[in-house]
Amino acid sequence: MTSTPIALTGRSLVEGAAQGPLLFADTGLSFWGGVDACSGEVIDRHHPLSGQRIAGRVLAIPSGRGSCTGSSVMMELISNGHAPAALVLAEADEILTLGVLVAQTLFQRSLPVLCIGKEAFAGLRSEGWARVEGDRLSLYAQAPGDHWQAAPPAQDGQPFTTRLSLEAQDQALLDGSHGKAAQMAMQIVLRMAELQGAEQLLDVTQAHIDGCIYTGPASLGFAEQLLRWGAKVRVPTTLNAISVDQRRWRELGIDPALGEPASALGDAYMAMGAQMSFTCAPYLLDSAPTQGEQIVWAESNAVVYANSVLGARTLKYPDYLDICIALTGRAPRIGCHLDSQRKARLIVQVPALEALDDSFYPLLGYHIGALAGSRIPLVRGLEQAQPSLDDLKAFGAAFATTSAAPLFHIAGVTPEALDPAQVLEPDASLPSERIELKGLLHSWRALNSAREARVDVVSLGNPHFSFSEFAALAQLCRGRHKHPEVVVAITCGRAVLEQARAAGLIAGLERFGVTLVTDTCWCMLGEPVIPSAARTLMTNSGKYAHYGPGLAGRPVHFASLAECVESACSGQASGRLPAWLQPAACKEDPAHV
Repeated sequence: MTSTPIALTGRSLVEGAAQGPLLFADTGLSFWGGVDACSGEVIDRHHPLSGQRIAGRVLAIPSGRGSCTGSSVMMELISNGHAPAALVLAEADEILTLGVLVAQTLFQRSLPVLCIGKEAFAGLRSEGWARVEGDRLSLYAQAPGDHWQAAPPAQDGQPFTTRLSLEAQDQALLDGSHGKAAQMAMQIVLRMAELQGAEQLLDVTQAHIDGCIYTGPASLGFAEQLLRWGAKVRVPTTLNAISVDQRRWRELGIDPALGEPASALGDAYMAMGAQMSFTCAPYLLDSAPTQGEQIVWAESNAVVYANSVLGARTLKYPDYLDICIALTGRAPRIGCHLDSQRKARLIVQVPALEALDDSFYPLLGYHIGALAGSRIPLVRGLEQAQPSLDDLKAFGAAFATTSAAPLFHIAGVTPEALDPAQVLEPDASLPSERIELKGLLHSWRALNSAREARVDVVSLGNPHFSFSEFAALAQLCRGRHKHPEVVVAITCGRAVLEQARAAGLIAGLERFGVTLVTDTCWCMLGEPVIPSAARTLMTNSGKYAHYGPGLAGRPVHFASLAECVESACSGQASGRLPAWLQPAACKEDPAHV
């Protein structure tokens, strides 16, 4: 960049003006699990910005990705003063934008969000100084010396207006006829609907709330403000895993500084009428939606599973927009709610492989998610593999970690792609990717960040364990006992735990030495469940293998469930590649055995 500023224009998602040093990356970033909500440090150890602090800088990333809780982290950062000065995106991101809008609505604090398009974004570099003013981005070689100062965000006292076509029930909510909480919720729903390009709203039959995860004081403040305004959900509503085991956090040694507000946050949402489900796998509940059902679910893995495996219809809803829709019963008529927006945008061909184990599907989902970006993929080559529901759960959770897409199709497997032609536009020529073993080997090594064989903690249940996973683990553990210095912990929902207990599966696992934790999951667990002396973790979850190093501050071994049990007994990771992946290593190194 020269001394003369380079000027770009784009679409302003949130109005405002700000400037600061430019911080650029060409990889999407999940704020949950990727950015520390207290300090603004990038903690995703797989991201090129790892270790950087975003506070006061103009953050340029192509989009968000991963968790729906990114909106909560963004709101927290704005509240505590560690947010970026401005956000510049290649493509509109609803999760991060929603966090800014909620902070603006509740706390009168904001930052500008600008989408400049993929072509202009590709020309950015991580150097120099940037200034955002409305729909304009100016790039400087160094900080300009014009003593420019951004004006504070305007306080709009005008009546709320919208270009959407509203039904009588929408107008009544917007007018405040159903209370202030529902009125504010409808305003946020309509603001997001306009940003998404929706022209009207639709009815939803149920909601799953991800905003019950405690990210800091602002997340609790948001829920308590809704309660003061009389919030009550209008559709059946379940709650995601919260940040602690609500019944046992004291017994588990959790610091009251986290335990008390995290538990209070769960209580606040239940006071609004939500069910005490506390699971990140609501598709395992009896209330799971059916094919074609219009719902509003947050929690990235749940969204992907609902759309892809159940055939229900939801967007990847950000935290806080989920409860706003639950309070109104109305969602933007856009995206995966519509037939036309559920079509594949990418073909992925998987090679024929034999002797697959359960580590294959999370690894494949992780790898394909990175290839897909925000595109919905159609995966070919698994027609004869017959993946189980647990395989699809693991695939979807890992896919949602690296992809911004809310949906995948697997030819001959997922309901809308039993006939793959149904998810393809007629005569459309789609880009394609062919999966190669060497690429999967690269992703395997990325997930296996631990460099020493030692295993201190085996973490299972991300997403929450299913009944069939309990049954498989009980079989692997029968007649055995874990190493005395290894912690083996499973996170699960209360309902599934009771099913497993009634089936006689839990007694044997407890004899093996398993610790059972309900209500929360591994993305929220830390010390002392993870002992302070623990150096390495092991998991069969592609999602947690990605987030664990940043969230828990320890490297991770990733392997199959059977390998996790072996390591729980020995205290050591074997380092063996699964049989289906060994040919790639042999080709890379002929001496590999």
